[in-house]
Amino acid sequence: MADPKLLETFPNPARSRDYVIEHTHHEFTSLCPMTGHPDFAEITVRYVADKKCVELKSLKLYFHAFRNEGIFFEAATNKICDDLGKALQPRELTIIADWKARGGFTSRITASWAARK
Repeated sequence: MADPKLLETFPNPARSRDYVIEHTHHEFTSLCPMTGHPDFAEITVRYVADKKCVELKSLKLYFHAFRNEGIFFEAATNKICDDLGKALQPRELTIIADWKARGGFTSRITASWAARK
């Protein structure tokens, strides 16, 4: 399973301002846990940083770690959201996973992260 320790961060260069950071990964792959067939998605990470931003090479390596994992769409999207939320502790975070068509269906899973109070 993708290890959240792969995610590296760096200090937010404009901490006094709310600004939206959006990264889209067009080549996300995992495996269907039922059939073993590959699943393909476009994953968008949208967040407002607080103290930390995610380093892109580490995000790419984290995403690539899902490549051989059997995981449902919903579980993958929520794991990404939870792992990035814990690593970044952002002001806002939304993960949008657009899964490519298979069996006549396309799926979009959206997960938002909120700090526990």
